[in-house]
Amino acid sequence: MKKYLFPIVVSLCLGIFMSFVIIHQYESLDGITVSNEAKKIYFIQRGSYAEKNNMEEDMKNFKNYIFNVEDNMYHAYIALTSSKENSNKIMEMYKSQNIETIEKEKIVDNSEFIEVLNQYDRLLSKTDDSETIKTIINQILSKYEEYVNG
Repeated sequence: MKKYLFPIVVSLCLGIFMSFVIIHQYESLDGITVSNEAKKIYFIQRGSYAEKNNMEEDMKNFKNYIFNVEDNMYHAYIALTSSKENSNKIMEMYKSQNIETIEKEKIVDNSEFIEVLNQYDRLLSKTDDSETIKTIINQILSKYEEYVNG
């Protein structure tokens, strides 16, 4: 019995160690899109906030915005688009108004919203007027609320 004890203990320790290594490798991988309807959307983020009250205070000058809670932080988004060119246009518009923004890529799989977003993106790509851009952005955000956040 004693001659089997050492190999059993070593095998168990080696198995536990390898399990931790493999599990930690999979935790760092990005998720895989399962839906055929999914599309990469550019979210223009205004800021991240530790408290909801701070976010609401900072966002009071924006007619429409959406927010998500991720990692115990409130992330406020002021625009959405499926086009990299439109994303750059929106960020430049806000930059000219001294509003700092960050672009984040996220996957959205709501086919109705994606169809509406594509229509608004075509309009957005045809204009450079900041008031028109803001109107389109507000429409996109309200449609996102309607179709995705329900």
